[in-house]
Amino acid sequence: MNAHALPRKVTVLGSTGSVGLSTLDLFELAKVEVEVVGLTGGRNVARLAEQALRWRPQVAVIEDETALPELRDRLKGSGIQAAAGATAIAEIAAADAQWVMSAIVGFAGLAPTLAAARAGAVVALANKESLVCGGPGLLRTAKLAGGVVIPVDSEHSAIFQVFDSRANAQVSRVILTSSGGPFRTWTKAQMAHATPEQAVAHPNFSMGAKISVDSASMMNKGLEIIEAAYLFSMPPERLEVLIHHQQIIHSMVEYADGSTLAQLGPPDMRAPIACAFAWPDRLPWPAPRLELVTSGPLTFEEPDLQKFPALGLAKAALAAGGAAPGALNAANEVAVAAFLDRKIGFLDIAATVAETLERLERTGELAAGASGDALESARETDAAARRIASVVTAGLSDARQAQ
Repeated sequence: MNAHALPRKVTVLGSTGSVGLSTLDLFELAKVEVEVVGLTGGRNVARLAEQALRWRPQVAVIEDETALPELRDRLKGSGIQAAAGATAIAEIAAADAQWVMSAIVGFAGLAPTLAAARAGAVVALANKESLVCGGPGLLRTAKLAGGVVIPVDSEHSAIFQVFDSRANAQVSRVILTSSGGPFRTWTKAQMAHATPEQAVAHPNFSMGAKISVDSASMMNKGLEIIEAAYLFSMPPERLEVLIHHQQIIHSMVEYADGSTLAQLGPPDMRAPIACAFAWPDRLPWPAPRLELVTSGPLTFEEPDLQKFPALGLAKAALAAGGAAPGALNAANEVAVAAFLDRKIGFLDIAATVAETLERLERTGELAAGASGDALESARETDAAARRIASVVTAGLSDARQAQ
């Protein structure tokens, strides 16, 4: 099937964020014929309305319900339906789109991603938290409905493109590369005084604040380890991370015969989006080309687990299983928000996650959720972890102000 030559029904969840913008930009550049079923945004009502008037979706949904009157006003007379709230987002995710971009940041993306999976759509997964919190059940849901989940994170897209699923047992290692973030060369003492502005200054990509802070702490790589374990059925001991700050090699797969396959390209999110849109075909678009001669030497180094404890926390959560990965994610979201609000320090992010997991383990709340429903179990875990993480960050904030 030549996917890019067909008028294809698509929905973009999180269209106003960086991945959503890249998705719509790719459609423009590649001149693909798409029928947009839905676009959703968080709070940027002006951008969502502008996108809706350009792409003419059936429905435009803003997560912030207080912004619905403004969205309706901006779309007045266009014939485009305006809606708001999490329920409306899940409803449009379950509509009749053939391809759904899941790019809502954080746990909030889980319910609409599951809805799209249940509808049998091709889910282009940019929201790693959905898989971290939903676990392999998300993949099973998609498969049972006749759909598929294709990763969009540049690292997982790279693995997807060179991973032979028929030879899973012959894979020795899956190596995820990382830029190392803005604090790669900083000392831990320097990191203790890092500001939100410094943390969001990613060296290669322009991303939202939360994702950028995750990159700075390397929690994003920890979440990606968990995601890779689920996507490719890999045990923790066969998953590794290497710092490769040039971000030319996006990830590698090493096989038992000593061969290592890698996917290379300039750091540009539109490339993995194009892969997810057209797979198993390739989408022609005016992509930036990789010039190895001028790109400079490619370097690699081991991550410093003392400076970046989030990596160890994520691997431990993966090994523990049950509700631990979801709790890790929830605690991190609370801690990152507190850091961006200048209530806690940068190093307090990982400390909050560690303390939250320890408290949940002591109370037995890291066992699988009590509810038989996967989404409800994930919500129970998320709520419990957020409650404890909020207490931890409040204590850290008080101590910080007392200094």
